[in-house]
Amino acid sequence: MNRSNLHPYQNRAVDFILEKRKCALWLFLGAGKSVISLTAISDLTDACVIRKTLIIAPLRVANATWKQETDLWGHTKDLRVSLCTGSAQQRKDGLNRDADVYLINKENVTWLVNLYAEKKVWPYDMIVIDESTAVKSHSTKIFRSLKKVAKHSPFVVLLSGTPAPNSLHDLYSQMFLIDSGKALGHTATSFRQKFCQVDYFGHTYTIKDGCAETIQNLIKPLTLSMMSKEYIQLPDRVDIVEKVMLPPKVMAQYKDFEKNLFLEFGDTEIEALSAAVLAGRLLQFSSGAIYTDEEHSWEELHTSKLDALAEVIEENPDENILLAYGYKHALARILKRFPQAVVLDKAGKELERWNRGEIKLLVIHPMSAAHGINAQYGGSMLVWYDLTWSLEGYAQTCGRLHRQGQEKPVRVVHLIAEGTIDERVMKVLGQKDAVQNDLLMALRK
Repeated sequence: MNRSNLHPYQNRAVDFILEKRKCALWLFLGAGKSVISLTAISDLTDACVIRKTLIIAPLRVANATWKQETDLWGHTKDLRVSLCTGSAQQRKDGLNRDADVYLINKENVTWLVNLYAEKKVWPYDMIVIDESTAVKSHSTKIFRSLKKVAKHSPFVVLLSGTPAPNSLHDLYSQMFLIDSGKALGHTATSFRQKFCQVDYFGHTYTIKDGCAETIQNLIKPLTLSMMSKEYIQLPDRVDIVEKVMLPPKVMAQYKDFEKNLFLEFGDTEIEALSAAVLAGRLLQFSSGAIYTDEEHSWEELHTSKLDALAEVIEENPDENILLAYGYKHALARILKRFPQAVVLDKAGKELERWNRGEIKLLVIHPMSAAHGINAQYGGSMLVWYDLTWSLEGYAQTCGRLHRQGQEKPVRVVHLIAEGTIDERVMKVLGQKDAVQNDLLMALRK
């Protein structure tokens, strides 16, 4: 493929980068954010405007996706790409190569910034942050590190399909790396004072009434937002809720634990010392097993979800199924019950087999497989065995199938234990999605 194969909206996004220099591309899942960025990098490199570009991405994406995308397009294949992941020596070897583009995983950004701080130099003319929600919290090491150097790079591009997975509060640190605080405030404190209200305990911040539109207007000049339905025709997505009934004895234990925060399981005593711990424990209950110690030993509680999954598989014999799990004990029980299941590892080698239609049940974890995975060619059904509180993980995982290249309607099946916290998680995901969609729609206008 070559530049003539780019969609008009992709050319528009390239022009936006070249014009704004520091900006955010918040585009729909499967929009081709990689080739958009690489095209801009190629143009700027050919024009001698930039010499070195740093791309920061999740590990799996850094190791595979970007280089593959570079080689796929005729107008970007001449870019020299150096991979800077792995051990400290492997990273240094990658940095020492003469290249146009340097790829590093987000976990090693602080190491990289500290390395160049010792040399008192920052060599990158352009920084591209793939999935910019990695810096959505101002208290993280990666944000504090990039805050020191982003101002020294003439070009900074943020990429995401889910820029505000929790609330508009997620935008502050992302925008800071673009404009050093001009739009939303020079400090997180000033942002909160101006746009947020805090709860009685002083821990939880929410956006004040009427401030959402103000925030959207302030960031609009430096952001490009597109909704998929306006630019591409995707097959329908059908969301299905499969209710799972827990055994009466287990349901009684669930209700008792929810009320008293304490459970006796054989000789083991399980206690929830906080609301967050309780929420996690209750999700384990609905999953079918519970951790009994700090070493992650576990005991099975029921097989209701396994039975429901077996029914889904039996009722869809011609479908290849992508299965999302949340807990190690869930994975162990799934693999024992379904020997045909294949787990997607960190290298992602099984993905090629999946896309050739050779795997009937591919098991993934949302945190490791939500980004940079093109699974639309191998199947059209996704089953959520365990739900996640993370809208980003949820939306991105669903986007592995429902994206350009998918030819069939996509069915997303949620196994929901009736009367449990599963129902609450589904509701919260819907509420977060409403906030994010409001943001993207406002920026699009």
